[in-house]
Amino acid sequence: MPTSNDTAFLDHLADTLATLPGTHAVSLGGSRAQGTHTPDSDWDTAVYYRGSEGMFAPRCLRELGWEGEASEIGGWGGGVFNGGGWFTVEGRRVDVHYRDLDDVERVLAEAEEGRFRVEPLMFHLAGIPSYLVVAELAVNRVLRGTAPKPDRYPDALRESAPGEWWGRAEATLAYARAGFAPKGGRTEVVGAVAVAAASAAHAVLAARGEWVTNEKRLLERAGLRGVDDLVVDQGLGLAELVDRARELMAAVVEEARQGA
Repeated sequence: MPTSNDTAFLDHLADTLATLPGTHAVSLGGSRAQGTHTPDSDWDTAVYYRGSEGMFAPRCLRELGWEGEASEIGGWGGGVFNGGGWFTVEGRRVDVHYRDLDDVERVLAEAEEGRFRVEPLMFHLAGIPSYLVVAELAVNRVLRGTAPKPDRYPDALRESAPGEWWGRAEATLAYARAGFAPKGGRTEVVGAVAVAAASAAHAVLAARGEWVTNEKRLLERAGLRGVDDLVVDQGLGLAELVDRARELMAAVVEEARQGA
């Protein structure tokens, strides 16, 4: 059971993480940073360090003695989302993400120029855009230290990202229609529609200039929950399912782009 109130707990958590060698900043993210949390919500934190300094080490996090585990740097597949840990601290669930400021600043500069890449990450249907770490800087609360904070969604990214994401969605749907639907692969078709919907949702939010930090409410925010009705409609043939899903997604993406 929690042994302190939330304010005291957060102060203690931030102070503790800030003492880790090489730490430049500690931030609070997720629903608790945005005020949409419930009493049972996790505490999502990030530790910002510089890999070029070679001072930050996951073993120091493990040595805090918290119940849980911490990955090595790069243990979550590498890329910008480069590892972290899951812990229980004073009865509360705490996530700690590693954020290399050298990488973050490079990705921020790329985003300002409208450039990004999509990286695979477990539990994310469409993968994550490299600019996710920039989105975190924009919406998270820095608790200790300093970290760069974008003051707006880059214009160049609003111009480039919607087309990139929608192109991925269209390619996924086209492959499903040509490769899976004729063979009766319902699971494959439904999976492809889900992946495409997530990509289309990224396109919508990028066109609006809205930051995305995860996929948890991505379809709701983009206005694409209507895809749910299509994937459970047993009256649709697989090719028709793909066609109807594409029609719905295309309309929502186009509306967002026209409104940009």
